[in-house]
Amino acid sequence: MYTLTNVLRPYAWGSPTAIATLLGRTPSGGPEAELWLSAHRDSPSLATSPDGGIGPLDALISADPDGMLGSPCRSTFGDQLPFLAKILAAAEPLSLQVHPTLRQAQEGFAREETAGVPRDAADRNYKDDNHKTELILALTDFEALCGFRSAVASRAVFEHLAAVFDLAAATFPPVLLNVISDLSGTDEPAALRAAFHRLITGGSDVSAAAAAVVTVLRSGAPMTPHQRELSTVVSLNGTYPGDPGVLLSLLLNRVSLKPGEAIYVPAGTVHVYLCGLGVEVMACSDNVLRGGLTRKHVDVPEVMKTVEFRAIPVPMSQADITELGQEIWAPPFGEFQLQRAVLEPGGSPVPLAQNGPMLVIAVEGSALMDSPRGDMLLERGASVFVPARENPVVAHPVSGARLTAVLYAVTVAGCS
Repeated sequence: MYTLTNVLRPYAWGSPTAIATLLGRTPSGGPEAELWLSAHRDSPSLATSPDGGIGPLDALISADPDGMLGSPCRSTFGDQLPFLAKILAAAEPLSLQVHPTLRQAQEGFAREETAGVPRDAADRNYKDDNHKTELILALTDFEALCGFRSAVASRAVFEHLAAVFDLAAATFPPVLLNVISDLSGTDEPAALRAAFHRLITGGSDVSAAAAAVVTVLRSGAPMTPHQRELSTVVSLNGTYPGDPGVLLSLLLNRVSLKPGEAIYVPAGTVHVYLCGLGVEVMACSDNVLRGGLTRKHVDVPEVMKTVEFRAIPVPMSQADITELGQEIWAPPFGEFQLQRAVLEPGGSPVPLAQNGPMLVIAVEGSALMDSPRGDMLLERGASVFVPARENPVVAHPVSGARLTAVLYAVTVAGCS
């Protein structure tokens, strides 16, 4: 097993304390948005071997792909670690975004490489040639927007706003009347596409409409029965005034997760993480196409090509309990699954489900990692990479421990 030193991403939306508090260390003093447990070439973790050698995790894997990944994983996903894990801490909303399919990522990456766009350019869309399907498991209360609601449900919110403006004797913005018309179409995907396109391309008309909506709502206008959705509009406009994402939020499912609840995000699904702390797992990619709620690059035509315009229920991911007592979240993606192992003082050991390579992080207490090649004490805040050849691994409570230990382990789902 290899201990990891992981990359901390200081994006402006990150909480300054949540990750440090979770892992039991002193905050850095700035925003701490994401801690990457990664072999992604842009931010690989540093791996320390049992003999003290240190090197990037991606280089370690490249030097011995069969031993590190295993033949089944290599045959399915190639010679790279197929997943990336993060601790994500959002104090402010992330961008309104969508991730490409594998084919779109391959084509987009090749196109930008051929055009000579630097990989670190601010206007680069595709950082790699992989898709970015993902799952977020809440560690605290976690708020998000994910996937389109039905056109009927979204139209009802805009119609409520029209009535509210009438009560306030205010002029309802014409662009929002057009959105109501868009959402009245009988072809739901076409209706969602039309409304989304109108709002994301509406420029100053949409900015003015967002400001007018917030002004009316703050004047005491009734929000019921759409309190959550309209409160989200007011909150988003406070952070990104006039941004098209403010009103686009009304087209999306509003999600409130309790600790231990999870959602997954397929390619093409528009989403926004609003606030909270969670474990995020994804296919090994950093491809993000942004449509709003950001100061970063926005490419509306590429977003429109990528979004899948269909209404979906909130894509919840339920944990399965195996015969061995393993608690596993396995969304419908082959690249990864997530396990939570809870070790009570004096309790039973928990085998870690491992298909090929595995990443493990301890967020509470300490555990003894027992493998055929040796044991390792994993303390709170520490993480390890477990090669495919080092299997099986069993997590044991530490003898005499008074605190419950909690580990999160990520491994491949689609090969074994």
